[in-house]
Amino acid sequence: MTTLQSGPDSVYDVLGIGFGPSNLALAIALHEHSARSPDGEALRVGFLERQPRFGWHRGMLIDDATMQVSFLKDLVTMRDPTSDFSFLCYLRDRDRLVDFLNLKTLFPLRIEFHDYFEWAAARVAHLVEYSAEVVAVRPVTEGGEIRCFDVLSRDPAAPERLTVRRTRSLCVATGLEPHLPPGAALTERVWHNSELLPRVEQLQRSGRPVRRAVVLGAGQSAAEAVDYLHRGFPDAEICSVFAKYGYTPADDSPFANKIFDPEAVDLYYGAPRDVKQSLFDYHRTTNYSVVDMELIESLSRTMYQEKVQGRQRLRMMNVSRIREVEAHADEVEVTVEFLPTGEREVLAADLLVYATGYQPQGIADRLGELGKLCLRDDEDALQVGRDHRVATAPHVLADIYLQGATEHTHGLTSTLLSTTAVRAGEIRASLLAHRGLRQGL
Repeated sequence: MTTLQSGPDSVYDVLGIGFGPSNLALAIALHEHSARSPDGEALRVGFLERQPRFGWHRGMLIDDATMQVSFLKDLVTMRDPTSDFSFLCYLRDRDRLVDFLNLKTLFPLRIEFHDYFEWAAARVAHLVEYSAEVVAVRPVTEGGEIRCFDVLSRDPAAPERLTVRRTRSLCVATGLEPHLPPGAALTERVWHNSELLPRVEQLQRSGRPVRRAVVLGAGQSAAEAVDYLHRGFPDAEICSVFAKYGYTPADDSPFANKIFDPEAVDLYYGAPRDVKQSLFDYHRTTNYSVVDMELIESLSRTMYQEKVQGRQRLRMMNVSRIREVEAHADEVEVTVEFLPTGEREVLAADLLVYATGYQPQGIADRLGELGKLCLRDDEDALQVGRDHRVATAPHVLADIYLQGATEHTHGLTSTLLSTTAVRAGEIRASLLAHRGLRQGL
């Protein structure tokens, strides 16, 4: 085991667990603060990421898929439009600024935005350690008070070797994990859509024919998977299974989109619980289980063209659910029930893709015994301050910040990019304020 010294010069002010867009935005905000701070006033910062390099939904970086959020809601602009970590500065660095402006769009390709994230991450690479999987976080008790945490991590390639880092604050941003229907099991023929691209590439390299693919889901990822598989396997039937009558268009109208404004987070946070729930229900169609109208219309045109040509490969199995999945060596049998009549059809498929969304990872999954120090409300949800700091027991003086997993307190933007830059600024301000309080003790 390798342990960092516990002297004052080796204790981190903040350690981030996870290094996706949220903690990347925080790393930039803290890096910029350090660059402007006199010697000795900068925060000691580090981030731990279990992946060997930066990656954000790599399995869904379809070549022609575009972002569903404006490029101005990048890692910094909403917090500081003058930052040289902006998407526009990235374009200038890549010598594509004029070309992008000529496109007259607010929505870059997803692969381009991912490249922007990688570009930004490379500039703060000195703050992050990759291939560092956090396996435990332990409180450090001094005089009956918990003033620090010890974070234990390991390299997945050398699991027997642990590294311990001590920190006064944590910022947990471990992102989302794939959600599967109850009882679903992943196999070589049954995937979650988060694995779509590498799985399809592997299948195409193998030369194994695909006669039929089934996609379960009604959201943007499901529709994109259907479209991608339809184009990638020109001889296969692609069946889209969902419980709705048709794909629901995403509500990206100007007034509905105001739910993603920074001011909306203030209103949501201070609202009574029933009002929070109403706002969430009213505006689900801005993000959940909805599809861009352009993609809906494209799929509809494709279906009509195939009907005209007399060879229908794209099949929409609406108002339906998957009732049984039986895996065999050479195929997977998928039983689909048409809900209005109860009629069932067994599809012999070469692959099944669950495009069933994502869910936040529970804080206990990452913090272990630290989760017992966090306060919860009467519905057993974490109590989280407006500054994204988790409420803890009175004797806990070290801080825990959350990025994501706070929809119940901060609203729809909790897991989205819309307020990532603003949230990073809020957490930075809170970290600086609490450091000042500690120094004043």
